[in-house]
This record gives sequence, C-alpha cells and structure tokens, in this order.
Amino acid sequence: MKLYKVTLLADEREELEAITHKGSHQSQKVINALILLNCDEGEFNDHRSRGEDVANILRISMRKIDRIKKRFIEEGLDAALGRQQSQRSYERKADGEFEAHLVALSCGEPPEGFARWSLRLLADRAVELEYIDSVSYETVRRVLKKTRSSRGGRLAG
Repeated sequence: MKLYKVTLLADEREELEAITHKGSHQSQKVINALILLNCDEGEFNDHRSRGEDVANILRISMRKIDRIKKRFIEEGLDAALGRQQSQRSYERKADGEFEAHLVALSCGEPPEGFARWSLRLLADRAVELEYIDSVSYETVRRVLKKTRSSRGGRLAG
C-alpha cells in the first residue's frame, strides 16, 4: 500500500531536472530532487523507479524517501526540497544581567585551592550565588567567548 503518491507537473519536473543537471545547489536539495523525480507517477515521467532501487542508488534509507514524499504532498515542492525547520524552541537562559555577573566572577580570584577558574567552577558558583537557577559549563563558555577579546586572562579548559 502506497501512503504518498508523487505526481509532478511539467513545470515541477523541469525545475527539479534543472536542479539536478546544472548550477550549484546544496547536496540535500539535489538528493531530494532526485528522490522526487524518480518517485514521480505523473504523466510526464517516462520511467518510474522503485523506492528500494532509488534508496540503493542514492545510498539513503527508505524512510528518507517516505519523508520527502510526505513533505511534498503535505507542504509542497519548496518544503520538500529544503531542510525541515526544527519545531523546538528554546528560551535563552543567559540574559545580560547574568552575563555581567559571570564576567565579573571570572575576573575575580578563583576559589581556595584552585589556580584559576574552570568553566565548571564558574557554572557551579553562578548557581551557588543564585545568579541563575541552573547553567551548563557550555553556556558559560559561550558567554565568555563573546567577551574573550576584551579580557586578557584565560580559563583552565
């Protein structure tokens, strides 16, 4: 049973063939165009390939072929050719006030028994001082990387 039947119009086929034959395009866009061209069951296609054959030739999974066909049917040609946008949304934890506290903390003396601040020490101390409820050392690294050019010191990696 076929879930999604791809039928391309003549102008859509021409656009996809142009992507695959000439010009400079992202590799995923070309692969997606090849998938659609080979899975086309419309009247303008001379030869239709089986999904398994397309997967073997392009060295991709059948699941990717099904996803591209589904995206073409549900969202259109442009959506099928492009990358799918992430549905995730993240709130930014490190605001300007936190960044200022973190920079000031990193410029100060390290804790007793340490020669210099590490990213993990800074993250733990920022939480301890309640500048933020939780923070990863990677977030600390990104914040300090923005200010690294104006600071002379280095952190222990």
